[in-house]
Amino acid sequence: MDGTLTIAIHDFSEIKRQLGLPLDNDILTSLSQLPPMESLEKRKQLDIIELEIAKMANPSPGCFTLLQKINLSSNHLGILTRNSFNNSIETLKATGLLDYFQKDYIFCRERALPKPNPEGILRLMDLWNAKPHETVMIGDYVYDLEAGNAAGVETVYIDPEGKFPFRESATHCIRKLDDLLYL
Repeated sequence: MDGTLTIAIHDFSEIKRQLGLPLDNDILTSLSQLPPMESLEKRKQLDIIELEIAKMANPSPGCFTLLQKINLSSNHLGILTRNSFNNSIETLKATGLLDYFQKDYIFCRERALPKPNPEGILRLMDLWNAKPHETVMIGDYVYDLEAGNAAGVETVYIDPEGKFPFRESATHCIRKLDDLLYL
């Protein structure tokens, strides 16, 4: 969601510093390695930090064009995010995107193992009775692409700067979401 449907504004290094987590590991992995009570407290702090970021979210370029086109077709839309469910909803509200997504199709860290684990994609495909060749995972980070590859689906890597440092993990590379309409 963040960096794909929305313009990426997370400063993960700063969030790690605020939480007192190591800079060389991702946040959710670091939290999972803490003693349970400490992990719970830091997860609450993370939710507060992410809520503030959610309230400032803006839709990414081409987002509405693509979602409107998909909305007119018989295709399904889902979200697989490492964010919390509540903050995902707040992000979608702030960007005006909430009406495009069914809440049952929003898989966050409370509803599926976090990416790069493919569980969320597999569960969405199960809900939709979709096959891997009918499914596409779109994301802005290597975890998105790894999850898609592990689920056996095509992957679309979005990088507005056009640098694509994880290009080798992607089926397609785009700079904005509505570029998908021309693949």
